[in-house]
Amino acid sequence: MRKFRFQLDLQLFTGEKTEKATPKKRREARKKGQVAKSQDLPAAMILLFVFASFMMLGDYYKSRINGMFGGLFEHWLTMELTTANVMELFLNITVECLMMLLPIFAIVMLAGIVGNIMQFGFLLTGEGLKVQLKKLNPIEGFKRIFAVRSLVEFLKSILKVTIIGTLVYSTIMRQWDKMLSLSSMPLESIFSFTAGLTISLGLQIGAVMAVLALLDWMYQKYEHEKSLRMSKQDIKDEYKKSEGDPMIKGRIRERQRKMALQRMMQDVPKADVVITNPTHFAIALKYDASKMEAPTILAKGMDHVALRIREIAKENGVLTMENKPLARALYERAEIGDVIPADLFQAVAEVLAYVYKMKGRRK
Repeated sequence: MRKFRFQLDLQLFTGEKTEKATPKKRREARKKGQVAKSQDLPAAMILLFVFASFMMLGDYYKSRINGMFGGLFEHWLTMELTTANVMELFLNITVECLMMLLPIFAIVMLAGIVGNIMQFGFLLTGEGLKVQLKKLNPIEGFKRIFAVRSLVEFLKSILKVTIIGTLVYSTIMRQWDKMLSLSSMPLESIFSFTAGLTISLGLQIGAVMAVLALLDWMYQKYEHEKSLRMSKQDIKDEYKKSEGDPMIKGRIRERQRKMALQRMMQDVPKADVVITNPTHFAIALKYDASKMEAPTILAKGMDHVALRIREIAKENGVLTMENKPLARALYERAEIGDVIPADLFQAVAEVLAYVYKMKGRRK
């Protein structure tokens, strides 16, 4: 037990970040754009889906390419160039190229958006666009170059190049004999073989990149959680900022109590009577038939507060009456500013009648 307590004290003293981040810190980090993300995952998805689109939309690309080059060789090369038809020629070529590339642009945009949303959801922030002068510090730059993260990124790049190179080499070697015989094959067969080999390589590389990107995202998530860790002192400071320092809140409550007590004591001279217990409770009552429906409690207190109420009442000539059951009932069942409970009307009326008689008044 002592060893455990010593470890806790040591963590507090050294500020070691061993605790998970609080929801508040996570929200603040997300607002700043600090989320777990892998840049390789959107790139891998783009590569994989683009090459998959070549397989699924092969007929579309084939018809577009045949149409563009067929028109180029059959009509455009033999046409007479003039100022008017040159612009039309370039416009037609531009439209054909855009129509051919439009599915690729759409897939790239969609895969890039989905690849990021999959990692950290929808996030729109401008914190990353702000100029940070500390990034221009050469010392900080050297620290980033020789940091563990930079070493991991370097090893990751070496791994990707090695895997992709091995994959390309093994695929080409399997098709090497067929590649040597391409010179004796028709042009259409050459084009079909080359396109099929390219698409196959692209899909394989895209799948491998996707697996590596997933592993990289898991590593980035681990590093992100590690960077968000807090020390026990950080958690205490955050609690103080959000909930307020307990000492300060206690002082504020104490000051509020003193101010409320001071206001209450200022109302005691306005009372018609102070009912006592005689020493434990004191309740100051006032009744004005023109303004009130029933007698109202101006002040109440217990022990030393009750003593102070009696002293102020005596100093200002307010009559004090002892009635133990009535004093306790009023103290427990009504607050300052409230009218007295209805079942106590008779008892309070008798007290006020006696007070008015003593003062020589009639109500």
